[in-house]
Amino acid sequence: MAARLFSKATRPFEFSGTRGEIEEMKKTVVLYDDGCAFCTVQMRRLERLDWRHALLAMPLSAPEALEAAPGLTREGLTRELHCVTPRGRVLTAARAFRHLFSRVPLLTPLALLMWVPGVILVAEVVYRWVAAHRSWLSRVLGDSRP
Repeated sequence: MAARLFSKATRPFEFSGTRGEIEEMKKTVVLYDDGCAFCTVQMRRLERLDWRHALLAMPLSAPEALEAAPGLTREGLTRELHCVTPRGRVLTAARAFRHLFSRVPLLTPLALLMWVPGVILVAEVVYRWVAAHRSWLSRVLGDSRP
């Protein structure tokens, strides 16, 4: 019988006691739009840098995607990147990237930079622009489905 470790308001994953599931609970879940070529390519790049396996990339097409972020709709999830921390906190946009960068050693300096006062505000503006132009960026950068 599975025991619920987190309330539905935080993270609705069930724990059955296997070592693999304990390790999964330590990961940050990254919810990304796998219908977007730009998003998919960037997620693959992030996964290659994640040699510690601290991130669990979850495409929005996965049935578990809506369960990972309670209270969010598929439309809301496609608008911007979401991540769910191991403690169940949902972060979006540039704040999600700041958390992701802190979990990947090669990107930790960027995470630290994003903690400098005011930098996260600039990062949010940049993120919004990139999110609004991701189809165009995909064509310009030559990104295609992996």
